[in-house]
Amino acid sequence: MRGGGAVMLKASIDPAAQARRAGEPERRSAVRPRHDAAITHRPGPQAAGAPVEYAVAVDRYLAEASLGASSRRVYRISLTSWAWALVARRLPQGAGRRGAAPPVVPLALLDRADAGPRLAAALADRAAATDLRTVNRELSALRSAVGWWQDQQWISGDPTAGLRNVAGRAVPTSPLTGGQVAGLFQVRATLREHAFWRVLYDSAAHVDEVLSLDAGRLDLAGRGAPAGRAPYRRDGWIHWGDPAGQLLDWLLAGRRCGPVFLTDRRAPARATSEDVCPVTGRARLSYRRAAEIFTTVTRPLDPAGKGWTLGQLRQAGLEARGAAR
Repeated sequence: MRGGGAVMLKASIDPAAQARRAGEPERRSAVRPRHDAAITHRPGPQAAGAPVEYAVAVDRYLAEASLGASSRRVYRISLTSWAWALVARRLPQGAGRRGAAPPVVPLALLDRADAGPRLAAALADRAAATDLRTVNRELSALRSAVGWWQDQQWISGDPTAGLRNVAGRAVPTSPLTGGQVAGLFQVRATLREHAFWRVLYDSAAHVDEVLSLDAGRLDLAGRGAPAGRAPYRRDGWIHWGDPAGQLLDWLLAGRRCGPVFLTDRRAPARATSEDVCPVTGRARLSYRRAAEIFTTVTRPLDPAGKGWTLGQLRQAGLEARGAAR
């Protein structure tokens, strides 16, 4: 029962009826209302086969969700981030977030009365520090998971019911200027970062599309790769120039399998095979980590001291491609 409350059954027994009936039928009639009440309230965490931990519930939801590998990875990151809110802890920020182990959260906490307010407070904190699209995407992922857990009767309530998408104007961003792009490609950064930035700028593809590139599907000689959504192409491919191609040649160094852009660490056990390099054992670089690195590296270049976004670099690439047409 939510809030630990008990169902109180008050049986009113007619003395005449009691004399006519045996005790056992009367006892069965008292048990039935309890069973009906339990079905009405549907205590999710007590349902047969229900996971005890929030993290396990996330795994089982993602295993059943109709999501591609890239979307599944984004959903996992989003859902994991809510674990801190459910135990009234702040989500680690910046470098402290990388590799931070999420707290162990009982799934039953989602049925507590304070779950909704805790999530609302976390939503407000995220909205103050993150772009609105990201915040609303994270909320959407949680709503989807909660709905599925309710369908499984693992939880009885919806702690997201009172939450609304964050409204308001997104902070306007302008594309990087030609001078800023030139300065970016001169900063001290790893080969991986420079290759990623060059491909993103040259192709003007979506960030997650570039991060989803696999070494075995690149046409290094033709300076391109098949992809599904990048603009300014008619052949279903994204394309890049010679500088980006040379950086990719150096980055891959003959490797012809696994994700193109890899993390610095070995992949966690939960990573899917398509997101792990079979040669190095490292995982595909995530959008979140790529964005954090870019903002940190570009902070000294930004007069405002905040750093730039990957979206600004992509917009600059879009403008450059448009001007070249």
